[in-house]
Amino acid sequence: MTSAGRIFSGVQPTGNLHLGNYLGAIKNWVELQTDFDCIYCVVDLHAITVPQEPVNLRRSIREVTACLIASGIDPSRSVLFNQSRVPQHAELAWVFNCVARLGWLNRMTQFKEKAGMNKENATVGLYAYPTLMAADILCYKATHVPVGEDQKQHLELTRDIALAFNSMFDVDFFPQPEPQIQKTASRVMSLRDGTSKMSKSDTSDATRINLTDSVDDIAQKIKRAKTDPEALPSEAEGLADRPEARNLVRIFSGLSGRTESHILAEFGGQGFGVFKPALAELVVDVISPISQKMNQLLAEPDEIDKLLASGAEQAYAITGPVLEDVKKIIGLTPP
Repeated sequence: MTSAGRIFSGVQPTGNLHLGNYLGAIKNWVELQTDFDCIYCVVDLHAITVPQEPVNLRRSIREVTACLIASGIDPSRSVLFNQSRVPQHAELAWVFNCVARLGWLNRMTQFKEKAGMNKENATVGLYAYPTLMAADILCYKATHVPVGEDQKQHLELTRDIALAFNSMFDVDFFPQPEPQIQKTASRVMSLRDGTSKMSKSDTSDATRINLTDSVDDIAQKIKRAKTDPEALPSEAEGLADRPEARNLVRIFSGLSGRTESHILAEFGGQGFGVFKPALAELVVDVISPISQKMNQLLAEPDEIDKLLASGAEQAYAITGPVLEDVKKIIGLTPP
């Protein structure tokens, strides 16, 4: 482990990843490999908390794996695997089901949002999702977790479960994982509505840039992205009440590494007819190599499966001893 600590993060295999995933998480994950011992997981057990078509799920696991590698996650530097290959995740989740309290889970707002009005028909897996997430993190004794706004509450629950386990059995065993501040992360919004987050669940493909989009697709989506009739301002404050303009400038900033102020100093006073082609060219420059690499990897699915199997062996080597210790602590096996 490096001196900075151990990172754990996961992504669901639920269809093509998009520019929001890249700028919101994956780009940051790639950079974290420099300073942290990184463990990245395709969380397929989380995916089945809602109905999945088996053929599509298998394909999505490979696609997401290929996307992560194509984006810069290096299996020789980080542990990369899919969750279901490492049984300690599910085993520790059951232990945590016996530690967590119903009141804690009842406060989880994400379950309420996903279950909607028909929560009595939601699966137990969807309800207990946060205890599996806690197990994902703590079976590696991860010290840091990159989280977005929608996962902060689940990380707090993970910390509560770790503390409760330690207190229940009078041990100092599980760490209190800290949120890892994503310095380079950008919150990317829909290309058709600057107030809504870019999402793969949106019915319209025009709302997002998929990491598998062609050069022509990218150019057309940027060209048709919603804007307003005003020219770009010369200073960032001028974007305050212009969500679509702010979103496009933010995408440019996230991909180029330049500040919004620097970008507006160049494009301020000019219309989107000038800015959009420059943005489209930048998006293509970043996304096209990822898409090409993904296609190369997906042409050899057996190789992807071998990489996942190798990553699972590495993960198992970490989680196996942790679960053995847990069993001894709680009395399932002799000390």
